[in-house]
Order: sequence, then structure tokens, then C-alpha cells
Amino acid sequence: MSLGSDPIAVRCWPGLLPYFTVLDAMREFTRHRDADTPDQIWLLQHPPVYTLGRNANPADVIDPGPIPVIRSDRGGKVTYHGPGQWVLYALLDLPRMGIGVRRLTSALEDAVISILGERKIQAGSRQDAPGVYVHGAKIASIGLRIQKGCSYHGLSLNTDMDLAPFQRIHPCGTPGLDVVQIRDLCPEWESQAVADALILALGKTLERPLHRGGD
Repeated sequence: MSLGSDPIAVRCWPGLLPYFTVLDAMREFTRHRDADTPDQIWLLQHPPVYTLGRNANPADVIDPGPIPVIRSDRGGKVTYHGPGQWVLYALLDLPRMGIGVRRLTSALEDAVISILGERKIQAGSRQDAPGVYVHGAKIASIGLRIQKGCSYHGLSLNTDMDLAPFQRIHPCGTPGLDVVQIRDLCPEWESQAVADALILALGKTLERPLHRGGD
């Protein structure tokens, strides 16, 4: 079996990890990986932070208040991360897997759409704006970076969080874009169960087994 079909190691961290800490770790992992480095998925949550992607307009941060604003190297525009939002980082060797960035984006979107569909929540994606939407409101955002064929950054899924900070920005650079979260659509769905379902679904959409490794 080649590394392109080996199980992807999933690392899940408890608590809240500072954005810069994880950003530096992703860059370091990607910089030093080689053809024999196994792929990984990181699943975690961040303390409150606004991040500006490479295409972001700083003017889309209307009033950050006490929440820090960090320039990131991911694709996309401005978004918010905070407690109660699952962030899934995909550190994958795309050529080795035989896929491109569009295929990875679709796999991330389809995983979210799948788990929501299992709970009778109708969701979909858009060609013009990556992510997942429920009746026009955004529930998941996607921003990726590809370096020498290897991806990092990934997906954020609003699960059980305070959505008020989204009102201080133009989410994804779109004034008036509504955001929604799982808690408001399916209150009985516990946050950890959402994370478990997301990992399982991503293994199916990537057509790769995912193995829960040491945290």
C-alpha cells in the first residue's frame, strides 16, 4: 500500500489553541515534510480571533473590539474563529493522493453537507464562494494554502459558539452575509459528536481511511 492510500492520522487537541501557535506548527510541518511524511488531519478549537486571508480587505473588519486580528497565509478573506467552532486542518500531499485543490475543497464541503443531511438539515455549496450554506447562511468556511503540492489550513464549522463576533466583520468579505451554527439547527447534537461525525464523513469524501491517533 502506498502512502497515498494509507490511513490519515487524525490529531485532536483539547482546550483552545492560539491561532499563531497552530499556524507556525502547520508551516513547520509542511516545510519539513518529504515524500515519506504521512498525511495528517488536525482537529481543534481556537480562542477568539479574526483572521485575514490572502485576498482579504482589512476594511472588512468593521470593529474588532478586544478580539485580535491576524493576517494569515490561507486563501479567502476575513473570518472569525472562537470557542465552540471546530477547525479542521488538512495537511495532505495532494499529488501523492492524486487530487487537486478543487477536489480537496469539494471533499471538505461534502463532508459537512453529508453530516448535516443525516440530521435532516439541507445544506449546499456555491461555485463562487467556497464553504457550506444553509438557506443562504454560512455554517462552514474553507481556506487553504498549497505549498509544493501539500495543503494546510482547511475548514471551520460553526457548532456551539457565540456568533456575535461575526457582526463585527463582513464575513468572507460579504456585507450582510448571515451565519448560522449547528446548535441553532439541531440543539440536541453534542459538539463532540459533531466532530466525530465530521472525521468519519471526511474519510468517505476523501476516499481515505482516517485513523484517530494520539492527542
